[in-house]
Amino acid sequence: MSATGTTSPSGGNAEADPSPADVTTALRICPLCEATCGLSVTVTGGRITGARGDREDVFSQGFVCPKGASFGELDADPDRLTRPLVRDANGTLAEASWDEAFAAVAAGLGTVLADGDRDSVAVYLGNPNVHTMAGALYPPQLLGALRTRNFYTASTLDQMPKHVSCGLLYGDPQAIPVPDVDRTDHLLILGANPVDSNGSLATVPDFPGRLKKLRRRGGRLTVVDPRRTRTAKLADRHVAIRPGSDAFLLMAMVHVLFDEGLTDPGPLGEHLSGVDEVRALAADFAPEAVEDACDVTAEEIRSLTREVAGAPSAAVYGRVGSSTVEFGTLTNWLVDVVNALTGNLDRAGGVMFPLSATARAPRTPAPGKGFALGRWRSRVSGHPEAKSELPAAALAEEISTPGEGRVRALITVAGNPVLSAPDGEKLERALGGLDFMVSLDPYLNETTRHAHVVLPPARPSRTAHFDFAFNALPVRNQVRYTRAVVEPGGDEPTESEIMARLMLCLGGRPDAAPETVDAAVVDRTLGKAVADPGSPVHGRDPALLAAELTGRDSVERRLDMMLRLGPYGEGFGARPDGLSLAKLLAHPHGIDLGPLRPRLPEVLRTRSGRVELCPEPLALDVGRLRGALERRASRDGLVLVGRRHLRSNNSWMHNVTSLRGGTNRCTLQVNPGDAARLGLEAGAYARVQGAGGEVTAPVEVTDAVRTGVVSLPHGWGHDRPGTRMRVAAAEPGVNVNQLLDGSLLDPLSGTAVLNGFPVQVTAVTAGNAVTAAAVAGGAVTAPATAPAPATADRVPRTPPEAGRT
Repeated sequence: MSATGTTSPSGGNAEADPSPADVTTALRICPLCEATCGLSVTVTGGRITGARGDREDVFSQGFVCPKGASFGELDADPDRLTRPLVRDANGTLAEASWDEAFAAVAAGLGTVLADGDRDSVAVYLGNPNVHTMAGALYPPQLLGALRTRNFYTASTLDQMPKHVSCGLLYGDPQAIPVPDVDRTDHLLILGANPVDSNGSLATVPDFPGRLKKLRRRGGRLTVVDPRRTRTAKLADRHVAIRPGSDAFLLMAMVHVLFDEGLTDPGPLGEHLSGVDEVRALAADFAPEAVEDACDVTAEEIRSLTREVAGAPSAAVYGRVGSSTVEFGTLTNWLVDVVNALTGNLDRAGGVMFPLSATARAPRTPAPGKGFALGRWRSRVSGHPEAKSELPAAALAEEISTPGEGRVRALITVAGNPVLSAPDGEKLERALGGLDFMVSLDPYLNETTRHAHVVLPPARPSRTAHFDFAFNALPVRNQVRYTRAVVEPGGDEPTESEIMARLMLCLGGRPDAAPETVDAAVVDRTLGKAVADPGSPVHGRDPALLAAELTGRDSVERRLDMMLRLGPYGEGFGARPDGLSLAKLLAHPHGIDLGPLRPRLPEVLRTRSGRVELCPEPLALDVGRLRGALERRASRDGLVLVGRRHLRSNNSWMHNVTSLRGGTNRCTLQVNPGDAARLGLEAGAYARVQGAGGEVTAPVEVTDAVRTGVVSLPHGWGHDRPGTRMRVAAAEPGVNVNQLLDGSLLDPLSGTAVLNGFPVQVTAVTAGNAVTAAAVAGGAVTAPATAPAPATADRVPRTPPEAGRT
């Protein structure tokens, strides 16, 4: 959607005939997906009544999608919490003052921590954290203060395989190369649908427009996906692979590169190690050996490999569909192996490493500490940590399994693992057995309804925005910052203030000023900077540097410090033309920092100081892939994959009326051939059974999904009692992750296998029909025991030994 597509007035009814003085426009970076588009919003009487793309934004240049256009409606959602909720002695969640809420947090966490076991408190961070300033600034300090090993995030439900593979290849799990979409000649996409998702681990405003420009300049687009997605419809070649077999395809491509003499790392070669070892690993994966496993002919594999190797430049890009599978880490590793062997790693038109304005300034290339896996393991099942995180699928058992080290308290920040993690019913039962739970979240949702305290942040319009995470992943280096569109009221703390006070609660000081947390970070950071001989402020007085910082609050002072010390910064006077907060504020539409540039070996942190193309953990895991070849050749049964939608983002946008309806529905997509074989009819219902449970959903017959595959979108299942999300509950859909029992994980990254797992599908007939009342919402789960209704402010606390909810 271009800048001309604006919203209707949203966010409730504005005053009739407002005076011109009550109507203003303001700029806001959209926080609703990874594209980070610039918005121009209309504010009427303190409410957002319209949103459109900012044509002058240096990055998005006016593009906006339906999510961004609905910003006002989401901002004014009447179901958003505006006051803290605290559970009383009767189990009722009731509104309380902020001081009362933080006193309850300090008491609840303090009681659990008093026993001296730091691991008894767990932290779960959800996807929206990376869309806020607070979500980037405060969790490191929170975890540092807690010193718990029970740390969980949505990364092990989505992207951890990419972090692990990059950590092993480059020594830094945050060193993620992104496709140089604007300059590539051939883009190969695996398991991603950026036309709907707007990109993932690649910050790309107007991904659809960029793909069309690729085609217009004579470039080629290849999409590997079991579904004919909106992205696949734009492609020159669509490869309808069997779900979960991307690693076989990529390993066969590596085989062809060596077998046909197509490898050509070019200047990258001097920074590569392990090439011969990769050649040996690929020897058993000839296209003829894998074609049955991935259902792609040997000739098509060879043809695709030749096209990628022969293009003037090419970029291989894989995302969720290639991560949330049995061989997710291997697949992500092989994506970069193909890029490296064809000379497309760290070159224009290939995949490149962005440089954020708040990153640490580049250093002299030198060997680093490398990246290690499994430094500790989970208490119950012994899952190894990855990037200091344990698998989200293990959280339930860590709470419910008795014994020393059991998780007794939980902090969730903008997360809803009951819907996003496998076997949400098991997790719900576990949450009911916690001694204490606090959630920082704007909604009473399927997870936060179990909390003892819920802390709602101010609405997005009342919050400043800077993309720390996504500025590290853009297809073009840039920097932008927007202040609050509407000034928050005196009783509307920002998420930054809440996070700071949460940290102070851990120290038994719930009433201390939140600014003290930021001041301590500033002092510590500047102290390190002046002691670093390579820093532009080496040898200076940190107190005098701190006095130079500008900003309206302590968060802006932190941002100013990071910009000044960053790779483009003015270095507190050392580079007068460099970045600072003042300079950024003087450019409200952002500052373009130029196209991506080669950064090797600068980014490397491996012990060898080179790209270690064949790390030992990955080489060992190839044995598991080799052993799966014969098993994967069987074509019996159905497997399930998820899907994304342009009007949705995981579980947290289903309460916005304008984003519901149309094709954004929770249906089971089935190929016509499979539908005929199974006796399924469009609009009728089907029962889907997996290892963790079953759901019943309406059938959508479509040839957009290949034979042997069915598809259900994730993020649905808003049918739990005790939530306060009326729009979502009206058409709840079903929780696809309830089909999983949490036992299927990619062993290297701990990521749940959410795609390509076996299911059984049967038609709902008179003999096994669900009731008309049950299907009234459009799709239903099939729980063993129906829970009793709960009022909006009273949440049932299910004991661990009770039946399924």
